[in-house]
Amino acid sequence: MIKVTNLNQSFGKKNVLDSINLDINSNEICALVGRNGAGKSTFINSLLGLLPVKQGEILINGIAVNKKNEDWKRSIAYLPEKFMLYPMLTGLENMTFFAEAVSKAANLERIEQVLRSVSLWDDRAVQVKQYSKGMLQRLGLAITLYQDSNLLILDEPTSGIDPLGRKEILEVLGSLNDKTILLSSHHLDEIKQICTHVAYLDNGRMEKYTVEDFLQTHDLGGISS
Repeated sequence: MIKVTNLNQSFGKKNVLDSINLDINSNEICALVGRNGAGKSTFINSLLGLLPVKQGEILINGIAVNKKNEDWKRSIAYLPEKFMLYPMLTGLENMTFFAEAVSKAANLERIEQVLRSVSLWDDRAVQVKQYSKGMLQRLGLAITLYQDSNLLILDEPTSGIDPLGRKEILEVLGSLNDKTILLSSHHLDEIKQICTHVAYLDNGRMEKYTVEDFLQTHDLGGISS
């Protein structure tokens, strides 16, 4: 699904990503882990084509990430840490708006399916301004899932959410057996609960581990339990 080869990114004289190599295979759930400032956002923005690749190569489903051929975008759905929603619209109206942004007409059956999958169908007629932080994050996830992309890239999907809200998000992610997921996280418990692998970014370099190997070999300072 994702193949990164000798990726280098720098800002001025500061080298942020140094010869990154990473393979994420189908149906893996890989946590992107690193201390603040380690370059996680730079790496995600590179995968999404928001930062041009200065050196190296990124392949999504075998297609190079560049502006010349954007077919790779069809494989990706991205959930930013803060998803911008319309507070005066209901959950259903937000869903419909974003669905129509990616297709000529919203698929109402698909909308119901994804809202049910994140336990928001019963709250579909409630204005988003009345949603809790966890409900907002679940709605953002529903909008992301609507595209039915094979690859999900999630930036801190449980950030700022209370324990119950985090549990609900993790249950949804854990149920997505047919998806490949890369999520950035600072929470050790959610990494242990749903992830198969860890991509650890430190001092511009990246190594991939199974979750078990990572927990056995690394100091977890900066990652909460």
